[in-house]
Amino acid sequence: MAEFTLRDLQCFDAVVRAGGFQAAAAALHRSHPAVFAAVAKLERQLGLSLLDRSGYRVRPTEAGLSFHRRAQALLGELDVLRTHAAQLAMGEESELHVVIGDLCPRPQALGLLGRFFAQCPATRLHLHFEAVTGPWERLFDGAADLILHRVDKSDPRLEWLDLGKVPMVPVVGAGMLPAPPTRALTPERMREYTQCVMRDTARHSPPRDYFVIEGAPQCTVGDQLMKKEIILQNLGWGHMPRFLIEEELRDGRLLSIAGRHFPGRVEELVAARRRDRPQGPVAQRLWAYLQAQASALRGALDVAASKTSAKRTVRRRGA
Repeated sequence: MAEFTLRDLQCFDAVVRAGGFQAAAAALHRSHPAVFAAVAKLERQLGLSLLDRSGYRVRPTEAGLSFHRRAQALLGELDVLRTHAAQLAMGEESELHVVIGDLCPRPQALGLLGRFFAQCPATRLHLHFEAVTGPWERLFDGAADLILHRVDKSDPRLEWLDLGKVPMVPVVGAGMLPAPPTRALTPERMREYTQCVMRDTARHSPPRDYFVIEGAPQCTVGDQLMKKEIILQNLGWGHMPRFLIEEELRDGRLLSIAGRHFPGRVEELVAARRRDRPQGPVAQRLWAYLQAQASALRGALDVAASKTSAKRTVRRRGA
């Protein structure tokens, strides 16, 4: 069997992914005849028919599908090797872009970043503050090197570090409801009250709603502190990160309406970055620093989570 090249494999992979030679040629920025010739050469060298060309669109044969699965693993390793080489070739970055999401406790996060970048005077930190899906969009658009937010941990494009759990508690101001809230409070009952929701800062991603009651009047805000103030002034109600409202819950200015119909949720705060992008030496040091220093942040958030869990247990026992 003659040796085939990585370029031949890349052409075959592009044809399978794009569903045709013309689309594959456009994706690879090569000519149609060049891609066609590379795949035909690969088939001759392997002694296999990899593509069924009898229909309107080319399709991989059974042998082609099996071969493509193995080829993808090899091409994936090639991408990893290229990324590693790019990292080795990089000097220290002149700038890094970090996004702090709306679920991140800002004083602690800014303290961590401030202490780190004080030791990296040649690298300029660009800080961005985004909400809801805004941090993800910046990361996947290549406009951020690192985000502090929640992510889909099953996404293979990402690697992440756990920073702690953020309980989201549904709350109202002390004077908003005519009677103290009970566990039986329903969304239908709350629909007559204005719901305060976070404004998604994503520019082009599909919008996502969290905890929204259809048909309820809404007011939208750009950050959690404004949302908290609106709820304190009885201008709306909503879900808040527990770490922001501990004092107000203790002194009764805010009341939790968590119960059977408003269970709340615990979000997982992480530091996340793209697995498929080269990381320079400063970004690598920042990653290691966050991994080593985030225990204090994690501990503070875990205290809030444990308080939430304990209160739910007491309520269940008293139900």
